Amino acid sequence: MSGSYKAHFQRFIEAAPGRLHFAAHSHHYWPDVTFDAQVQCWQDAARLTGGKWELVLGEVMPEVQRGIARHLNLPDPASLAFAPNTHELVKRLLSCLPAERPPRILTSDGEFHSFTRQIARLEEDGLAEVTRVPVEPFDSFAERFAAAASKGGHDMIFVSQVFFNSGFALTDLAALLDGLPAEPFVVIDGYHGFLARPSDLGGIAARAFYLAGGYKYAMSGEGVCFLHAPPGYGLRPRDTGWYAAFGKLTKAGGSGIAYAEDGGRFFGATFDPVGLYRMRAVLRLLEALGLDAAGIHAHARALQDRFLAGLKARPSPALPLERLLLDPQKLPCGNFLTFDLGGEAAAADLHARLTAAGVASDYRGSRLRFGFGLYQEAADVVDLLGRLAAL
Repeated sequence: MSGSYKAHFQRFIEAAPGRLHFAAHSHHYWPDVTFDAQVQCWQDAARLTGGKWELVLGEVMPEVQRGIARHLNLPDPASLAFAPNTHELVKRLLSCLPAERPPRILTSDGEFHSFTRQIARLEEDGLAEVTRVPVEPFDSFAERFAAAASKGGHDMIFVSQVFFNSGFALTDLAALLDGLPAEPFVVIDGYHGFLARPSDLGGIAARAFYLAGGYKYAMSGEGVCFLHAPPGYGLRPRDTGWYAAFGKLTKAGGSGIAYAEDGGRFFGATFDPVGLYRMRAVLRLLEALGLDAAGIHAHARALQDRFLAGLKARPSPALPLERLLLDPQKLPCGNFLTFDLGGEAAAADLHARLTAAGVASDYRGSRLRFGFGLYQEAADVVDLLGRLAAL
């Protein structure tokens, strides 16, 4: 395992020194550099008032775009648009689909709420036709999903890189596009993949959208989500704000509504730029530390392996190892482990007991999740195992 990175997260650690925070997949600790970045945002606003936008849009945002593009191997940083949350970006994507009939959407039954709730509501009123491919069994999902996509007739194909309620990861994103016609939007939800697993989009950047944000392993907090938009897809979203007219403008189709030709066409309107400041600070820190997604994932995997080995050596009645939903040594997994406790009441009970013991975790239905990140080290896993044994 790589060395310890806890020294870079002291403000969060010292704010609750008795807490063992194993919910990195839910609310990742922010490194200390983000505190200074947040102050810098305030100071820039005081110094420049309305003139701050030239700095934000001309310096801060382009640096963040370059950093994201570097980690994802995107050919053009300008293909990235930002929004306060992924739901806002999902709505813009949906607004590009046919309006004369219900759009046909192919997805899985394991997508996050920002997408599933919205399409379920549209489906309720007959405004969308949705086909959902079950994620389980995991070992055949990629083949089953590709087979469903190859049947054609879809306007949008939406799937997670790492599924939020299990941790199961798709490792060959390019394979999803093999044999597909050129028409449908292909959208990859990378929120649990960005800076959690190596993600090379270089080969699919011209064909697939990619959606992620700062709240999880990008360690940047709320309000800074992004969308990579491939050229030629979604040129004129109906859900649009005036920032979408910045940059090089075009009046496609003779319309009077102008759009940027790059990813800026998916921008909304005025936003709080502080998330961009925090993300810029994180990207600078990672560069200084020589860390990329591969290094972050290796650190998390080493902690996961130590945790599972500890449960095997010292079984916990509170958390039986046989409840592990998927073994990261057998199937590709994100940076969290999921235990299916057989019922929501059991998961809620164990979550409450862990909280009382000073351990942060979370649960979704019957599934309890433990997330691993840079602010943890081997001693924290040992402490976690001890607190589990005491339960």
